Amino acid sequence: MAEHRIKVAIAGGGIAGLALAAGLVNKEHIDVHVYESVPRYSDVGAGLALHLNAIKAMTLIGPDVRQAYFDKALTMGDEDQVMATQVILAQGPHMGQLVAELGKAKGRKTVSRADLLDGFLALVPRDCISFDKKLASITEGQAGDRKIGLTFKDGSQVAVDCLLGADGIHSLTRAYLLGEDHPATAPKNEDGWQIYRTMISTEEAKKQINPKWTENVPILLGPRGHINCIPLNKNTRLSAGVAVRGAKFTRHRDGSQEAPALDPALYEDYSEEAQQIVRMVAKDTSASWTAADHDHAPFYAKGNVAMFGDAAHASLPFAGNGAAQALEDAAVLDCLFGHVENAGPIKAALKAFDEVRRPRSQAVVDLARKFGRVYAYAEDGMHEDPVRMKKFFGQMAAFTNEFDVKGQNDEALKRFQQLQGQDGVVDGIS
Repeated sequence: MAEHRIKVAIAGGGIAGLALAAGLVNKEHIDVHVYESVPRYSDVGAGLALHLNAIKAMTLIGPDVRQAYFDKALTMGDEDQVMATQVILAQGPHMGQLVAELGKAKGRKTVSRADLLDGFLALVPRDCISFDKKLASITEGQAGDRKIGLTFKDGSQVAVDCLLGADGIHSLTRAYLLGEDHPATAPKNEDGWQIYRTMISTEEAKKQINPKWTENVPILLGPRGHINCIPLNKNTRLSAGVAVRGAKFTRHRDGSQEAPALDPALYEDYSEEAQQIVRMVAKDTSASWTAADHDHAPFYAKGNVAMFGDAAHASLPFAGNGAAQALEDAAVLDCLFGHVENAGPIKAALKAFDEVRRPRSQAVVDLARKFGRVYAYAEDGMHEDPVRMKKFFGQMAAFTNEFDVKGQNDEALKRFQQLQGQDGVVDGIS
């Protein structure tokens, strides 16, 4: 049996890669191995308040995946209480109005990326993951009956039947599939987004801001930046940030760029609660980062190589669905590989994945861009009409949150079955 197992490499041990690996390790016909580029995980990244579609996707991959999230996360309320991210106007004549409740789910929780990775990692046997293995090149037709050859920065090599690239926004898998010079390969920051963020103990945060924002997830809107807070680490730390559109970056001779300092004086016409958070963030912006996303790739898979997660469709964080889309990817791939009995049908399975997942995941990339503009009062005067804003957010929240994730798996499986046996199951764009 072991000699005939399908050898699957996952490049990248982030949320997407580990979630998929946690599903594939339970399939006896799959020999899966994760190659993670960093020597060890670090406690970086903002917090996540996963929406209902993400919880559904984790459940489909396996109840242990869903439970790992619940074990590591912080409940926003009682287990039977329906909670949501509150979107509130913090500037202008309608200041204080609630215009959206996003990501509604019973027993909803927030979690730090590091804690979630730790939970998923525990589900993957240690001999199924290698750290400090940064992918350097991909070749095809290597090592006899193995179709994909992988070379890592340390010079080591491995031959596999299939490569699934979850290697992030600067994905080498994406560059291999699309070509390094393809206009959709490199990440973009077309609206000039800068995320000023601080990580602070909950105890200290309560001295500076309204304590209720250390236990809930608000998004406070205004034209010079929207403000949010996410409780982390079992409510011992708080991630707080200000996202500014159109930041005036200083570009240095070495090609790097530097964002201006966060100036609380620019927020004097915001609500007092919003100003409190801005002042707190401005004291320490060491966790700040420059946001980026991907323009649409024409395909996610070619032959026995595919990309998923941020490698396929990195999005701005404003729709709160980047991790959820990665988990939807993992759920579809896990479902398909449950029915790939040998290396022959891999190509058809990956094409089915591409056809089913690409339209939805790219729509979420577009949606996140639009959310950012709405948050910044830059979308067709929408901020002047709270009723219109509520309708927009309600429709978009339904699109992401209430999606039939199992139906998507079923659709992918049906398409895979249709593709099997067809002559010339074609690569990529055909």
